Amino acid sequence: MLTNLKDKLAKTRETFKEKFDEFLRSDKDREEILEDLLESLILADVSIQSAEKIIASLREKSKKTDSFPKIRALLEIEIIAILSQFPFTPRLNNSQSVIMFVGVNGGGKTTSLAKLAHLYSKKGQNALLVAADTFRAAAPEQLSIWGKRLNIPVIRGQYGADPASVVFDAIQSFKARGLQLLLIDTAGRIHTNVNLMNELEKIKRVISREIEGAPHETFLVLDASIGQNALNQAREFLKFSGLTGIFITKLDGTAKGGSVISIVDELKLPIKFIGVGEEEEDILAFSPQEFANALLS
Repeated sequence: MLTNLKDKLAKTRETFKEKFDEFLRSDKDREEILEDLLESLILADVSIQSAEKIIASLREKSKKTDSFPKIRALLEIEIIAILSQFPFTPRLNNSQSVIMFVGVNGGGKTTSLAKLAHLYSKKGQNALLVAADTFRAAAPEQLSIWGKRLNIPVIRGQYGADPASVVFDAIQSFKARGLQLLLIDTAGRIHTNVNLMNELEKIKRVISREIEGAPHETFLVLDASIGQNALNQAREFLKFSGLTGIFITKLDGTAKGGSVISIVDELKLPIKFIGVGEEEEDILAFSPQEFANALLS
């Protein structure tokens, strides 16, 4: 994972690398280094609040050193600590598991769902995909294309149909076929946000009524390339109960990878997977240690 992640985080890493090279050539003291690191964090799209918290902790822990390598090591520890606050605890069972994907349109929900389906299929889990976004005409077609590409069946409803009824029908098919994994793609926009959250709650009630303990995971999909704007999107979805983790998309090619730090810091949810490309193989289970190392190395 680490080599791949370093490559995908290249643009964000460059923000730090230029400063790090400068520190190694200069004789800046500890306070000057900390001020420059604060600027680098903000340039990498870490929120001001999270960046200032990190630097305040570094200021306290680095009192006895002006050594940049030691300060850099402390910075990595701080980032790992933030990203590790809410550990990834898999909640899927070994029989019938349900994963629900939520997030705004255009954030990469459908592609992320397909990547995860492919990942679990390689592990021997037989999956069924559900196109429950019936409010966007292209959504079921997009998921159907992925289904054909991955050779995974897809349940879809008519445009404008009740999403909860589509999910209900899909669950009956899921049970009848004896499959192990049900992945549900939901709408990202319905007229008003209030209606959207109500619709998502309705879908969740149908799922929990038909399969005990489900949905086992509910992933909030966020687009890393829009940086702090992803937080604004996420705040709306925090109104929806039952979120278990975050799936970060489009991490490759963005200089805003630092937003991952403040996303965890503010939302108080673990990042479980990251998308690092457009192909089905471009998915990584999230590791705080490897992410921090790739970001700062």
